[in-house]
Amino acid sequence: MSVESITKRVTVPEIRSKKSVQKIVALTAYSSSMARIIDDYVDFILVGDSTAMVAYGHKNTLSITVDQLAAHGAGVVNATRHACVVVDMPFGSYQESAELAFRHAARMLAVSGASAVKIEGGEALAPTVRFLVDRGIPVIAHVGLMPQYMNTMGGFKAQGLTEESASQIVDDALAHELAGACALVLEGISESLARKITSLISIPTIGIGASPACDGQILVSEDMLGLSGERVPRFVKKYLDGEQLIRLAVEQFANEVRSEKFPEESHCFGIGTS
Repeated sequence: MSVESITKRVTVPEIRSKKSVQKIVALTAYSSSMARIIDDYVDFILVGDSTAMVAYGHKNTLSITVDQLAAHGAGVVNATRHACVVVDMPFGSYQESAELAFRHAARMLAVSGASAVKIEGGEALAPTVRFLVDRGIPVIAHVGLMPQYMNTMGGFKAQGLTEESASQIVDDALAHELAGACALVLEGISESLARKITSLISIPTIGIGASPACDGQILVSEDMLGLSGERVPRFVKKYLDGEQLIRLAVEQFANEVRSEKFPEESHCFGIGTS
């Protein structure tokens, strides 16, 4: 019996059941190679719309499409056997109507093989979340700093720092809980607000620039591995200087090719008995 056939992938209900029981660990992945490496250590992998920036070099997340994210999602699903895989719904694919959101979300899950989708938006999107959940599509909601709303928010700015905006984010969180979201991402909000929301709602909160009190944490893998250059968000902790390590390896490869040290006979075919 293969390893794949006996390994049980983390399910959406299992993610939800970790609330106040065990911290949830999540990272992003946009390729099969990254997904394969992180699979054993995380509860879920997010194929985020940040694919637009990390994989394609765009300045924001707004240009990625359903088909592109579905393709990246399929690569992540195919390379993993343990983590629950969640895919972002890109900008413009769900805001127009609940029916449009369902068509795009259903395609996203069918093509990628992922287990859930993630949607950014406040309480105005709660009816869409309910529409999807009632039709068999698990949804993780995302409030606070929402990159898809960068034009209305004036850029990537922390949210919930005033009494009015904090109150609105609480309302957003409660609306998504009531709508049936299985978890809630809290991005770029005040620590006290994230702590309050975590205590108020019955579904897990996943923090990114929020609070250690959240039920789980997520980061962009390239940020925490030191592969995103010098400009990373304040809330990121770099666990590795990956860029420098890769540069050293590439430099060594280039030097060995130019000095004719690579390839060696062991790397060639039809030489000796090999």
